[in-house]
Amino acid sequence: MKIKQKPEDFSVKESYHFDEVETGTFRVYLMDKQKLSTFDAIARIQQQFGLSPGSISYCGLKDKQGRTEQIIAVKGIDIDLQDEDLRLKYLGRTDKALSSKNTNSNRFAVTVRQLQTRELSEVAIAATEVQRLGVVNYFDSQRFGSLKHGQGFIAKDLIRGDFEAALHNYLAKPSPLDRTDDGKVKQFWAANWGDWTAKVPFDAGRKYFRIIKALRDEPNDFVNAFIQIDSDYRALLLFTYQSYLWNEGVRRLLQLVFPREHLFPMPYQAGTLLHHTDATPDVMAYIKNRTFPLLAPNSHFTDPKVEEAVKWVLTKEKLKLEDLRIEEQPKLLFFKHEERPVLVNPAKLVIGKPRPDELNRGFIKVNIAFTLPPGSYATLVVKRLFHFGVQKETPEDVAPRPYSDYPQSSANPGGTPVETKPGAPAPRVASAAPRKAGGPAAPAPVAAARSTKQTSRSRVDHKSGEEKKKLPPPPVVAAPVQDRPKGFLAQQRDAKKLKASRRMENSKR
Repeated sequence: MKIKQKPEDFSVKESYHFDEVETGTFRVYLMDKQKLSTFDAIARIQQQFGLSPGSISYCGLKDKQGRTEQIIAVKGIDIDLQDEDLRLKYLGRTDKALSSKNTNSNRFAVTVRQLQTRELSEVAIAATEVQRLGVVNYFDSQRFGSLKHGQGFIAKDLIRGDFEAALHNYLAKPSPLDRTDDGKVKQFWAANWGDWTAKVPFDAGRKYFRIIKALRDEPNDFVNAFIQIDSDYRALLLFTYQSYLWNEGVRRLLQLVFPREHLFPMPYQAGTLLHHTDATPDVMAYIKNRTFPLLAPNSHFTDPKVEEAVKWVLTKEKLKLEDLRIEEQPKLLFFKHEERPVLVNPAKLVIGKPRPDELNRGFIKVNIAFTLPPGSYATLVVKRLFHFGVQKETPEDVAPRPYSDYPQSSANPGGTPVETKPGAPAPRVASAAPRKAGGPAAPAPVAAARSTKQTSRSRVDHKSGEEKKKLPPPPVVAAPVQDRPKGFLAQQRDAKKLKASRRMENSKR
């Protein structure tokens, strides 16, 4: 299965509303972008029209890989932009900035490629499960780009109070996947860390001007330098780690609620998620309208299972709720408590007819469309519908253990119990190290390698958990080899040879 092979393969249209005020300060535009993140698009508009940070508001972040439509509000001036990958359409004026309250839902249209005909029956089964049971409302891999690009969880550096490490990971950790000038800027500061008088030879360095200026004025004040990062992006850095804690906590909640045979694993950027394939009426009644908190120092719990799942994930990360308070800048850097639904139900789900895949010869493609509430991830719905090869986990990984059975950790005597298993691999995400006086944080230990054995859900008996016996594959009949048409140059050579042979025959006569 492949998605997002072309920008047109992944389309998002935001359903929005705003109060139109003729004399309003904010100009509202419909922004149509391709292969750009919301942050990149906003930064380009600000740079092109000389706008200050915070002058553009929006309802939410949209995918970079694909074509998306969303509204933005620009404070104070009229603008017009009609680039090939970024277009603006004027909609009207309003008297206040946009927020998540101005969006109702998102409509997705996705082309899923590189499918085989035999997999379509499994898609029909998965679609029935999704409509009946919903999809777990996890944060998907897009939220964890800092892991993909080697920066780790910058929020963990902030929790430790190591602002130099946090700033180094943000400013001087070039991604091997980034071939842009921004990646070159990060390579430059990685090589010149501490020499704040150095001049970046790339225009992309303007993005970090405020940070470098603060360091030139106060070379050791990394707290003030970090605060110079755009406020929306600072909030995202904290929200990324908060999203990881939510994913891990909900994964644990599912282990406590569902029997093992009703769960299957799905790998993603930050580890492994669990999804359900069935549910008893009692379990469904419990989980259907359940919420799970995005953790903050003031979080509180009324559900014992939710509280147990929270204790498990905090113990895994070697944290307490009060550790989520960043003492150096509590007003500008903070975790905000919020309840997020455990399940999401895709509305108006439509699966189109299979067609030949023009990008992957010998395969078929399927178009699907559905609607999700703001903040839910369409890629998770797609993966849930087309997730045929899944990573196997042992029964110990899926089946929950009572919280009271966890032994005390020697590193945490008398504290919260820590889960330990004989022969278990190291945790996937490194725990926070003790606070340091200064200097970049030590690199996190490498997580144990995961098993790469893949097993299709259709070949697993969900009652016993054992793999079904495989039938012998049908005999393969080789397709007849067809001669490929000759190219233009080859045809010219053949024509010249034919003319030469005719001249030879004429001369002999």
